[in-house]
Amino acid sequence: MKIKDIVDALEKFAPLPLQDGFDNSGLQVGTTDVEVTGALLCLDVTEKVIDEAISKKCNLIVSHHPLFFHPLKRLVGDDYVQRCVMKAVKNDIVLYASHTNMDNASGGMNYLIADKLGLKPLHPLVPAKNMLLKLVTFVPLAQADKVRNALFKAGCGSIGNYDSCSYNVEGDGTFRALDGTHPFCGEIGEHHVEREVRIETILPAYLKSKVTRALLVSHPYEEPAFDFYPLANRWSQAGDGLLAEYEQPMDDTGFMKRVKDVFHVECIQYNVLPGKKIKKVALCGGAGSSFIGDAIRCGADVFLTGEIKYHEFFGFEKQIMLMAIGHYQSEQYIGEVFKKIILGKAPHLNVVITEINTNPIKYF
Repeated sequence: MKIKDIVDALEKFAPLPLQDGFDNSGLQVGTTDVEVTGALLCLDVTEKVIDEAISKKCNLIVSHHPLFFHPLKRLVGDDYVQRCVMKAVKNDIVLYASHTNMDNASGGMNYLIADKLGLKPLHPLVPAKNMLLKLVTFVPLAQADKVRNALFKAGCGSIGNYDSCSYNVEGDGTFRALDGTHPFCGEIGEHHVEREVRIETILPAYLKSKVTRALLVSHPYEEPAFDFYPLANRWSQAGDGLLAEYEQPMDDTGFMKRVKDVFHVECIQYNVLPGKKIKKVALCGGAGSSFIGDAIRCGADVFLTGEIKYHEFFGFEKQIMLMAIGHYQSEQYIGEVFKKIILGKAPHLNVVITEINTNPIKYF
């Protein structure tokens, strides 16, 4: 098993195009075309984490937070980032980060938080936008099933909890094959009418190349006609944050105690106890305060995140309960998601979650 096989599994679950514009997810240090000896999973990369990987014979570190977000201008050991890069290179350790793409992916970070709290996920708090395309193509009637199935296998046709979605209408296609062609049907130089199916289906934009290849391989025509149209629809299968709910609502203090116990929070920051049952919970791991308005619009009883600034607590007392539990605390369990993905690809691989608490904030 090579490191690139592990990377492929991670990116199949959380494709890199899902990451936010500021992010630097993906391969950060090293080459993936080597055999993997083990994978160490963590929230942050530090020198101690790299030392742990060395001691546990892991040549791959998968972190949630990228070690660096911007290009390095020099490697002289001035700070911990440079020292980590130097130590990783010296010890042939690959550094890979899966950050906001894992936050935005279905089943990723926010779904893990919901699961820890016993919540049932509903949909992303802010579904992704400008991420969908519609494919339209025209296929001879007898070959329509073959092409449709190839498109579905390549990633087309998923809408919410449904897959294999398409719209199909029959009609007549016309063409004339000219000299030098090899027509699937009809004769060179003659006008031909073929009974065809117009197939329409939906796909994530980042799969456009893969879907195009699948179409060209499966389509019987020498020159198949097809179009891609950008869609303004929001994509409910990916996005920022998560809206979830309890089947049996719980009181506000009970909810806070559950959060405190599950995430080992030293101190919860909150704005108000609403004095009512908590049913709908909006949540976002890390620094998610920019989604307070979205949580209110979704009718959430509480918005839970890692960080909220002082002034952002003002003015929402009558609208929603706000809770900040700490950036590290909210994302500390991400290794569990990584481990499940990697073991699904390589069941016998040495995969370990770091034993090091990398939270840079201390509490007195």
